[in-house]
Amino acid sequence: MVGVEEEFFLVHPGSRSVEAAGAGVVARASPEMGNFVSGEFTRYQIETKTPPCSGAGELRSELVRMRADASTAARVEGLRLCASGTPVIGGGGPAVAGDHPRYRAAVDQYRSMLDDFAVCAFHTHVHLPDREVAVLVSNHLRPWLPLLVAMSANSPFHHGQDTGYASWRSVIRGRFPCLGPPPYAESLDDYERLARAMQESEAMLDAGLPYWDIRPNPRLPTLEIRCMDVLADVDDTVALTVLIRALVVTAAERVESGDPGPRTNSELLHAAYWRAARDGWPGSGVDALSGQILPAAVQARRLVDYVRPALEEHGDVEEAGSYLRRLAERGSGAERQRASAVSGRGLIGVVDDLLRLTAG
Repeated sequence: MVGVEEEFFLVHPGSRSVEAAGAGVVARASPEMGNFVSGEFTRYQIETKTPPCSGAGELRSELVRMRADASTAARVEGLRLCASGTPVIGGGGPAVAGDHPRYRAAVDQYRSMLDDFAVCAFHTHVHLPDREVAVLVSNHLRPWLPLLVAMSANSPFHHGQDTGYASWRSVIRGRFPCLGPPPYAESLDDYERLARAMQESEAMLDAGLPYWDIRPNPRLPTLEIRCMDVLADVDDTVALTVLIRALVVTAAERVESGDPGPRTNSELLHAAYWRAARDGWPGSGVDALSGQILPAAVQARRLVDYVRPALEEHGDVEEAGSYLRRLAERGSGAERQRASAVSGRGLIGVVDDLLRLTAG
């Protein structure tokens, strides 16, 4: 089983600027969506969640339904949903934090580091109830995280400026000591001990709710992967989710056979993250296992080959193959945003294209 959380900006259809209206849209959507819609760290955003899904078709249907329901609520409030990792236009002042005790505590702890922390992700959940196994599976997934950043990159613009990066969201997150790739862990106890030490140092807000890019979810029987920018195209979200599920299934089999995962060098892994955030797709990046510089397309083919048996088991080979063909033909979300910007209408055109894609 898999599930997906998607975060969206709320955009005014006239100015195309983000609007701090999350609470109103959530209140409007809740009678229809219940707990499958919520606020996010800033009031510029909302988050939707799918129920657990057995396969790609069911997941696609649920994502389309959640986006449609949330879009309807936003439209009643005079706004639109926008799937971009960072705000294309507007939101340039200090972020307007949502009304939640955890968000207020984060502002107290991290202060001005959160001034521009308006970023939208999608998170994938894969059913994996054994937390001990989940921690060791994380060791296997760590080297692949930079490639997931490159494939999902969808935030080249930030407050009206081209950053020169494919995923500026990843750069914003990367400055925090509690975000990014999780540590290599010998066991669940080792993982939890390090999380507690991070909390005691005040680098992490809550050891029970770590924000590393892979984590055994504290409330659900899932392994959660959190490094990706939100994607505008639902088909891309589905395809990347089934690839991640295949990666988790493959890693779990290795763990069950006694393999605790490669001890990927943390400095090299952070360098690979940075390179993926800068160059994205179709750029080249650092293979965190070997240190080689390889085109993202080569790394993606290696990933598909590595997880092919799991893809075949779930009937997802064509889903993954179609995704790689789309990336080869039109690039990542960042490439599409930049193409929209040079098509004649600048950043207005970027936002309009994102609104159209988000709405399906």
